[in-house]
This record gives sequence, structure tokens and C-alpha cells, in this order.
Amino acid sequence: MGSFRFLLSRRWILFGIAVVLLTYLAWILGQWQFHRLDDRRDRNAVVERNEGVDPVPVEEVLSPDEPVGADEEWTHVSVTGTYVVDDTVVVRYRTRDGEPGVDLVVPVELPSGRSVLVDRGWLSTDNSGSLNGTDPSALPAPPSGEVTVTGWVRRDAEGSSTKVTDQSTRAISSAAIGEALDRDVLTGFVDLAEESPEAAEPLSPPPLPDLDDGPHFFYGLQWWFFGFLAVFGFGYLVFDEWRGGPARRDRLRAERRQRAERMEEAQAAAQARILAERREAQARARDAQETREDA
Repeated sequence: MGSFRFLLSRRWILFGIAVVLLTYLAWILGQWQFHRLDDRRDRNAVVERNEGVDPVPVEEVLSPDEPVGADEEWTHVSVTGTYVVDDTVVVRYRTRDGEPGVDLVVPVELPSGRSVLVDRGWLSTDNSGSLNGTDPSALPAPPSGEVTVTGWVRRDAEGSSTKVTDQSTRAISSAAIGEALDRDVLTGFVDLAEESPEAAEPLSPPPLPDLDDGPHFFYGLQWWFFGFLAVFGFGYLVFDEWRGGPARRDRLRAERRQRAERMEEAQAAAQARILAERREAQARARDAQETREDA
């Protein structure tokens, strides 16, 4: 057994620093997954609580100025007004079960003059990135006249994907769509659950989120296991080096010396054999020469 002085070598110091960094990263990523699990459980609790609650008027939840809060998302609301079909917005890249498609978002004009965006559902297409004929008249029409819509409050998306071009976008943002349509809209939007009267050609309604815990718990355990594995592996290598490292190095050095000596001996023997054969050949040549001369 040796001492632990080898840990002060540059190699082991760098090795230890790398293990500490990897372990810290695994801890942070595990914590992140468990925080996501908590967020998902909070959202699931909100959805489950709201599923059995009667819908409330949308203007009691949404406003033109305040963004939708995390505790307000998935609130069950009702909207009464008139669909503005000419302002239909196509939301691209909405794939379901491997099939390409789009969502259709239509403003509902309220009696107050403001509008609320309603995601009426999903429409299968040949290409999830485009829709042949974005003219609203070519799309499945919503009910005409006054309608009552019930659905779930959703928060606005953010980022460059919310840009609206030719009444088409990749993500729903009430601010971006309201500006593109020059319409005074409430913040957030509503995922349609039911509409009365029903449309002649209904769309596939937006699905409610899965209410399971998702993979976050096991992902968090995996990251922590990776961190534990790094610490355990480092500890094992330290123990192995302390227990037999110097002796093993001495043994390896001795074996290398023995191999080198054996190689040198083999080379010397080979050279001696070659030299002996050469001398023997020279002696035979001299004898043959003398025999010829005597003859």
C-alpha cells in the first residue's frame, strides 16, 4: 500500500476537477427535471380542478392588457359573440399522430367590440408547413351568426415563431395576431371544447394535456445516478491506485526491463550465430582454395 501523495499530481488534480464539474452538472440537471415535474403536477392539478367547474365568462379571466397568469391557464371559460371568418389565421406545423396538419384560429368578436382568439382545432393537410388556398372561404367554416364557445384558456407563445405573415404563423400570440389583423384582442387565447350551434364541418378539437407525471422523475434520477457514478468511479480509481498503484508500476517496470534484457540477449545470440556462420563459411572457402592449389 502507498500514500495518497499521488493525488497532488497534475493528472489527478485535473481528473478530480473534471469529476467535480460533471457531478455538479448532473446535480443541476436532475434538479431541473424535478422542478419540471413540480410544474407539471401543478398544471395537472389546475386542469383537473377546472375540468369539473362550470365555465365563466371569458372577460372575467382575460383582459386586453394583462398577460394570462400561470394559475389562470386551463381555466374553463365561455365566449359569446360572432366569428370573424375573414380574419382566420392558419397555424402551421401542427402534426398529430404522424399526420401533417394546421390549426385554425378565428377571432370571436364580443359585444364589447373586443375580440378573443379561438383555436377551433386541427385540420389535416398534405403538408404541415403550408395550406393550399389560405383564403378563409376555402377552409371549413365556423358557425355563422351569434355563437357560444366553451373552452380552455391558454397562454400566449413567445419568440420569433409567433410572427404572422399572410394570416399564417407557427405559434399563437394574441399580441402578434391582433397587430397583424388590426384588431383589439384580449390577451391569451381559447382552445375550443364545444361551440353552439355546431359547425357543419367540425375540426378536431385541441387535445387536453396528458395528466401523467411524464418522464421527468426518471430523467432526474438518471442525472443523479450519473453524478453518483462519476464520484464512485473516481473513488474506486483512487483506492485502486493507493492499494496497488506503486507496486504495480514497479512490477511493470521490472517486466519491461526483463523483456528488454531478453530481447537484447536474443539479438546478441542471433548476431553471434550469424558471425559464427560467416566464419565457418570463410573457413570452408579457404579449405576449398587450398585444396585447389594443392591439386
